[in-house]
Amino acid sequence: MSHDLPGWVAELTDPRRAQTLDELADRLVPLAEHAIDVSRRLQAQLNELNDPFKREALYGRVERLKARAGEALDEVTGEIARSGERRIERLWAERAGRARPAGGDAERAAHAARERDLRRLLDRDVVAALSERQREAAERVAERTSGALEQATRTLLTRVEELAKAVTALVHDVLPLAREGLDLAGRISALSGSARRAGRGPVPADLAGSAAEAARAFDEAVARLELEWAALGARSATVRAALRGAEEAAFSHVTEEMTRCVQDLAPEHAEALNEAEERARALFEGSARSERP
Repeated sequence: MSHDLPGWVAELTDPRRAQTLDELADRLVPLAEHAIDVSRRLQAQLNELNDPFKREALYGRVERLKARAGEALDEVTGEIARSGERRIERLWAERAGRARPAGGDAERAAHAARERDLRRLLDRDVVAALSERQREAAERVAERTSGALEQATRTLLTRVEELAKAVTALVHDVLPLAREGLDLAGRISALSGSARRAGRGPVPADLAGSAAEAARAFDEAVARLELEWAALGARSATVRAALRGAEEAAFSHVTEEMTRCVQDLAPEHAEALNEAEERARALFEGSARSERP
């Protein structure tokens, strides 16, 4: 869809249509300001494009990966510990439901004392051994996670470095265009000053020719700058997406290795839980036999 500006816009801004020196000077000023604005926007975009590759940003990206990996590891190791706690507490709750005391206060007090002794035995002989096996499993997960994190960090840094080189080359290619716009603005401003110093009246032929040349150069330069600015915006979005993708790929590598480790340890962990349950039930049965008259 076309979005043409009103006709009077060109009448008031195009220096080639100026009839007097004052009009010429007035119309050259906005051209210089426009060239400066476009150049500065392009420079700002170049700086924004380069920001993710500064040392602080790189350090933050690595620390973010480490923090996320640490959170995932805490979640996995916490679940390993909680699985043992749930198994023991379920067994204890089942046993307590079947061992409700009968009789008077003395019988209940004796039962409570036996329950406390039994819980201490359970914690010492069963829970402690299970906790040790869970600690060993958690250490193995942590060790493999650490190796995966180290490899993922190296890959991330390599990819960021490769992308940084490409962005640096892009910045070096585009930066002269921004400077070209500033140089053009300087020439147009000087021409405007010449027009004001020339006094009043019609525009002399030499100034008219210089103004026409400046307007032509302005149209070409600003068109290039605007086009490069638009293209640079798309490239900036691609760079941000690439950096984000590199971070996510690094984190996925860590979590995938963590998942494989948990899967490898699953049979051993299930065996440890089953053994703990067998020992707990044997302890409960021995306690029940000792309580029988």
